[in-house]
Amino acid sequence: MPAQGPAQHPTTELDARYSSALNPRPGAADVTATDWAEARRQLDAAEIFWVSTVRADGRLHVTPVIAAWHEGALYFSTGPGEQKAKNLAHNGHCALTTGGNSLTEGLDLVVEGPAEQVADPALLEQVIAAYEMKYGPHITSSEGTFHGIGDALRKGDVAMFGVRPATAYGFGRDDGVYTHTRWTF
Repeated sequence: MPAQGPAQHPTTELDARYSSALNPRPGAADVTATDWAEARRQLDAAEIFWVSTVRADGRLHVTPVIAAWHEGALYFSTGPGEQKAKNLAHNGHCALTTGGNSLTEGLDLVVEGPAEQVADPALLEQVIAAYEMKYGPHITSSEGTFHGIGDALRKGDVAMFGVRPATAYGFGRDDGVYTHTRWTF
């Protein structure tokens, strides 16, 4: 499981090859890398993520999940019999992505790193609390989409995984001004 501790401060780099820096457009003369604090705000606000894992035979598996950031890691859950759990048992490397689908605005984010199952009950309680705070009635209300997930996690019917980023990417779009930021942890 990702070790608890303060949030990491990554090295931030603008990749000019995929940014407006090499193909200037009006307003792009001073294009800069996206600050990690802004990326974190976007991760905190995002409701849906896509997790990409690798099957034992090398084929990719991509599926939507909910996820919450807590103390330097992004956490998501899955049933132990689901394909993503089977894939992670074989190969823990994965990517979580989120963002929009507009060509001219937004920030798409990719967080890459090894997924580790949460085994510490105290940490699990903290992550459940982070889920409940982020997703509110979707988890806490009896009418909620994911009602009962906290109890299912506590009983072990659902597994919680944490991904402490090794690398993350941000693909920004602001009315034709494009940025490609890489954060290395």
